Amino acid sequence: MIVLAVDLGTTATKVVAVDQQARVVASTERAYPMRTSGLQATHDPQQVLDAVFDGIRELASDDVRAIALTGAMHTIMGLDSSLRPVTESLSWADNRAIEQTERLRGTAEGLALHQATGTPIHSFTPLMKLAWFSENGVRAAMWCEIKDFVHLHLTGVLINEHSCGSGTGLMNVHTLQWHEPSLEFAGVTADQLPPLVEPTHATPLTAVIPGLRPGIPVIVGGGDGPLGNLGVGAATPGAGAVSLGTSGALRVAQLGPGVDEEGRTFSYAIGEGLWVRGGAISNGGVVAQWAAETFGIPVGELLAQTAGVDSDGLVALPYLLGERAPWWDSTAHAALLGLRREHTPQQITKALVEGVCQQLALVLDAVPHVESLRITGGAFRAPVWAQTLANALGMPLHLAEDSGGSAVGAALLAWRALDVIPDLTVDLVRPTRTIMPDEGAIERYAKARPFVAKAYLALEELYAESHR
Repeated sequence: MIVLAVDLGTTATKVVAVDQQARVVASTERAYPMRTSGLQATHDPQQVLDAVFDGIRELASDDVRAIALTGAMHTIMGLDSSLRPVTESLSWADNRAIEQTERLRGTAEGLALHQATGTPIHSFTPLMKLAWFSENGVRAAMWCEIKDFVHLHLTGVLINEHSCGSGTGLMNVHTLQWHEPSLEFAGVTADQLPPLVEPTHATPLTAVIPGLRPGIPVIVGGGDGPLGNLGVGAATPGAGAVSLGTSGALRVAQLGPGVDEEGRTFSYAIGEGLWVRGGAISNGGVVAQWAAETFGIPVGELLAQTAGVDSDGLVALPYLLGERAPWWDSTAHAALLGLRREHTPQQITKALVEGVCQQLALVLDAVPHVESLRITGGAFRAPVWAQTLANALGMPLHLAEDSGGSAVGAALLAWRALDVIPDLTVDLVRPTRTIMPDEGAIERYAKARPFVAKAYLALEELYAESHR
């Protein structure tokens, strides 16, 4: 028996067949473009839908017991009264709402919305994108996320769920209902949004797909971030997961929602009372790619040369793509502090790697009760990333094979909905190795971290002024 997990990514949809032991037995992928123009980043909903159905058809068989959905969070699109698209689907990468965000960020109203919804005040959120639509006269009968739209075409039912819902800035994480002050700010009403259900909620398949039995359950699923924890076996309270690719994230599982008083973290649902708390950073492996392109050295070679290098007093704020946690500042820019003529490409690259790892450490500092950390992502193929991160976080890191990630998490939601597994804390993933931190380096990074935070805070107002 298998379930098909559909993972709606930024540049492609993956359909993954997962068995009852959380093993990936087959997968396929369908690419589509993300359309970018200035601060805007969108997808054609029909192209995404075609990719989903093509992928499902390829892996369809009598062994499939359910379909489960996951995907990138923070998307939004408008529908007419017949539930047909009237806008493109805005990606998490769409930052058109920077002006609306900057008016709210740092205010008492903004902090209150963050505390109620678990979602930071940032331009990637549907809250801000809807405010932009409202201010620019764009109207729709219904608003939904792209995963909701896919669910509609698989089942005929338009619903959202607590996992993606908790990333919209529109859902109260304490009541699990749409949050009226957020709706008022966004210029929408609750009846313009889909009903909210548990991530394990099942709806019968009504779409005719050759090879699949009619009426098999479609599990509404959840967001790629929270389900990433589930997929690598880090859903037990206190268990954390770090993913590092082009960007990165650190998320720790806990019972119930909650963000810190300073608004540094998010709070997103996994399901059945389990939540993750943490933060995503906009800059991960991209800093090494930038350095490689700038210095004309292949990225793998440059990172290998960097492994044993000291950054010699150079401190990087690695905000090439703005920054999310813990600052949630899309106007932030990268900076190199202490740069001198004698600094080498390897030392500059090491400072950038250290800057990313210190940023994740700042997120970890905002999250209580972290007992263990699993890491996954393409960046860790270069040993310098894993060792520097272990030193900065001051904890052993357990490397989990990146075989399915959030798709495996969605599949586990399906197996839970089918009563095949007893609960969502089941750990079916075994790490391949452990990276131990260097005790001396732990102290050095810990002493340097307050300076990193102080440097950002000193530049924060200049970042905003430069953007204006």
